[in-house]
Amino acid sequence: MPGRNRTIITRRGALKQLASVAAGTLVSTRFVTGQTRPATPQSAPAAAAQPVLVERLSTGTEIWQVTTEQRPQSNIYCELPYCSTDSRYFVYERKNRKENKDNPTEFMVVELGTWKQHLLDVGWNMTGCAITRDGVFYYLKRTPGREVDLMRADLSKGQPQSLFRLQHPAVAGSLGTVSPDGRYYARGQRLDQEYKRFGILLVDLQKGTETVIDEDPYNFNPHPQFDPSRNDRLMIQHNRGSKFSPEGVRERAVGPEGATLYLLSVPDAKRTELQVGRPYTTAITGHEAWIATRGEILLSVLAQDGYTPDKGNLLCVRPGQPARVAARGFQANHVHVSRCGRFFCCDDWRGTCKIVIGSLQTGRTAVICESKTSMGRNANTHPHAYLTPNLKWVVFNSDRSGFAHIHAASVPPGLMETLSQLDAGNSGMDCGVKGAVQ
Repeated sequence: MPGRNRTIITRRGALKQLASVAAGTLVSTRFVTGQTRPATPQSAPAAAAQPVLVERLSTGTEIWQVTTEQRPQSNIYCELPYCSTDSRYFVYERKNRKENKDNPTEFMVVELGTWKQHLLDVGWNMTGCAITRDGVFYYLKRTPGREVDLMRADLSKGQPQSLFRLQHPAVAGSLGTVSPDGRYYARGQRLDQEYKRFGILLVDLQKGTETVIDEDPYNFNPHPQFDPSRNDRLMIQHNRGSKFSPEGVRERAVGPEGATLYLLSVPDAKRTELQVGRPYTTAITGHEAWIATRGEILLSVLAQDGYTPDKGNLLCVRPGQPARVAARGFQANHVHVSRCGRFFCCDDWRGTCKIVIGSLQTGRTAVICESKTSMGRNANTHPHAYLTPNLKWVVFNSDRSGFAHIHAASVPPGLMETLSQLDAGNSGMDCGVKGAVQ
């Protein structure tokens, strides 16, 4: 039995509201050059980007290539929209190792529609990044002494602040998550040098403690996500049977039993198993998200056996209940739930990798566009598509130009209303409008 419910390290007294390190809305904070004063809007250099209108579809959808510089970059991820609460801005990450070796990741804030972008801050990498429902962005940053600070910045206002100095080195493969009340921050954490022990690191920002609350040899990529309706519950991805060599080379992501999900109570770390993955369904793909405050989770499973595209491999599940099909007609892979909880966005993991949006109430779906990405080994060739909170844009990755860039596709007027309409005489599960947007 994995060593669950064990508190193995606790650190007190580390909470520290440090001085604001920069200020200003959409102005360069210039950490790369070592400046501590914010630049003025007049003097702040905009990122060297000339957005490109890639396509204008017959539906009215416009597809924009937001970035043009050939740097390693991604829209971070898709479980939540990495957007300000008013949908004016989103943030993406790109690498700049030449300028800053300690913090080689630049977090760029983009204004939707104008595509103006500025540097928010630099950080260690994408590991540990999190976003709240009100658009507050969390990330990790190394200090000059190579310690690691947990940082926070409101995407609408800028003003990055250091919240907490972590004791654990930042060695983990997961994003972070923040409880709805802002008290807890959690992320995955490797606990040894042999790649055999992994845990869930919980930071209590109120008490100033850092604790490993759950340990499991198969939690190398746990995707921890706080339930948006509760401050005491995490969703955890469990990659059963995963294996690493002593040198840290991943030999397999899962074993024959495949991956599943469980819920983890905070801070006492009691587990609640969910009825997804074997033996209940085919193995989960490793892509899942809470459905707003409904206490239910949207996820995709392997499109095999009883979960082929025509039968539906996009599922919803809640504790104590069997999973149910959310929509049919495509091979769902990465998933996203809108901030309001009424809609989903995912990629169809076939052909041109179409981006699908749909209603969680009716099961109706539409293809918003073809991402035309390669779906290659690098994660930034996966769309990781998400809807902005106002449901007007879909932000996604694509290497359709031959290099991975950030893209945005506009949502046709009236489409979300159409998806929400339930056809008379059926449940909506079979009334998809796939292909309505070409």
